[in-house]
Amino acid sequence: MNAIKITLSLCLLLAVGLSQAQAQGNLEVNTPAIAQLQNSMQSRYLQLAPLLGSGAVGLARDGTVQLRDPNAVPLAQRQAANSLVAAENADRSALYREIARANGKPEWEGEIRATFGQRWIDKAQSGWWVQDARGNWMRK
Repeated sequence: MNAIKITLSLCLLLAVGLSQAQAQGNLEVNTPAIAQLQNSMQSRYLQLAPLLGSGAVGLARDGTVQLRDPNAVPLAQRQAANSLVAAENADRSALYREIARANGKPEWEGEIRATFGQRWIDKAQSGWWVQDARGNWMRK
């Protein structure tokens, strides 16, 4: 009798785990559109990394990058930095939207954005600036 109860409990736990996994969606889904966005972001990283390292750009909680300290960028290069940030954020927004669509749940875009925002912050290099839960900037 105990074996039946344990088996039923395990089946229930597996069913709950499976439904939770389905509810969370697949954040690692890959489509041609997603691959193209990821490639675009990877190619931009070489230009973005020095701005992240200097603290001029930071990782925001909402899954974007922000020009956190414009004075850290020479005036002659500020427009290029703003354009770089805008292009990165456009790709990030499109990425979150495409992942939601690929999961068949476009309404999940906001949740996917929040999840990625936290992932970017968790993976940030030491010394980069990130936003805390209240939106305050802090050095990681």
